[in-house]
Amino acid sequence: MLRIGLTGGIGAGKSALSATFAECGAVIVDGDVIAREVVEPGTEGLAALVDAFGADILLPDGALDRPALAAKAFRDDDARKTLNGIVHPLVGRRRAEIIAGVADDAVVVEDIPLLVESGMAPLFPLVVVVHADVEVRVRRLVDQRGMAEEDARARIAAQADDEQRRAVADVWLDNSGSPAELKRRAREVWDNRILPFAHNLTARRAARAPARLAPADPRWPEQARRIRARLQTTCGHKALRVDHVGSTAVSGLDAKDVIDMQITVESLAVADELAEPLLAAGYPRIADVVSDVPRAEARSTVDGFDYCDDPTLWHKRTHASADPGRPTNVHVRVDGWPGQQFALLFVDWLRAEPKVREEYLAIKRAAESGAHGDVAHYADAKEPWLHDAYPRAWEWADGSGWRP
Repeated sequence: MLRIGLTGGIGAGKSALSATFAECGAVIVDGDVIAREVVEPGTEGLAALVDAFGADILLPDGALDRPALAAKAFRDDDARKTLNGIVHPLVGRRRAEIIAGVADDAVVVEDIPLLVESGMAPLFPLVVVVHADVEVRVRRLVDQRGMAEEDARARIAAQADDEQRRAVADVWLDNSGSPAELKRRAREVWDNRILPFAHNLTARRAARAPARLAPADPRWPEQARRIRARLQTTCGHKALRVDHVGSTAVSGLDAKDVIDMQITVESLAVADELAEPLLAAGYPRIADVVSDVPRAEARSTVDGFDYCDDPTLWHKRTHASADPGRPTNVHVRVDGWPGQQFALLFVDWLRAEPKVREEYLAIKRAAESGAHGDVAHYADAKEPWLHDAYPRAWEWADGSGWRP
């Protein structure tokens, strides 16, 4: 199952986007619909709202008077927090019940208006944000929903801003234009990203990127932060730390457009326990045991121990993203083992030493030219330089006082 978090500001067009995804075959779980359901007459949700805001939020027939509640709940931050504290847990419980009954290979789109505000974004393998300019949203709320302009602007101001939404968005869909334009963009995203992602996930297959260097992208750190939050949420306390490693973690360095992340764990047994949670988060395992051990001639003594004498200390577990829109490798390594330490050291060494960075880039370019897009060939071509770089990096670490 691929779970997608869909959000956007009030009036941005979440309902229209959900309708298009439903036409494509998605199962829609609408937060607004559930939020109404959990406060119907006779529910514990409505009783809690009356206790918090008073009986004057009820209509004569006992149903919720939504404008009356809004007038009280949106007057300040404390009142809004009280409202959210009552409704959000009930919505979450009902959402879980609905999803439990969905087929294993389904695409579930969860329409959650306050996805950003509630901190739920890292729970989803993919977050889609629908956006429209504030003035466009105000006009829609006034013209289509009959809101007073002052009320519309207050609702918008009470929600997350564009910067906060961009920080969690894997997909950003602009809906400032016509409904037809939004539908076209939505279907492109469905066909080219969501559906392949879902198929890969069902097959436990990673999305692979060719071995081609891309110019250094200033968006890589932001993308890595989203992935880091997702991995931390997925792994919980079993992840001692989660780091952005590899070339995309080095500012200004051209690299394959693949984000490398390292999850540090206490043991390989813990790494194995994370296999299914990582799959659900969008990262199937692609290798059970992989050794990064340097060649014998590159052996290095660190803290008095010759790591090459025990190659098992280089074993790890490797996962990769099933999302074709954001190729990602996830290396799960044991705390204190040489591979875990070197992944951290290598990034800091490249950041600190421009000449080494230039040397490595030249190696990468040469490897790319001979690989013709083949990832294995590209990795093999870099291997001799990386093995020679291992002791050099540790010499720099000893001289600079670096510690992992």
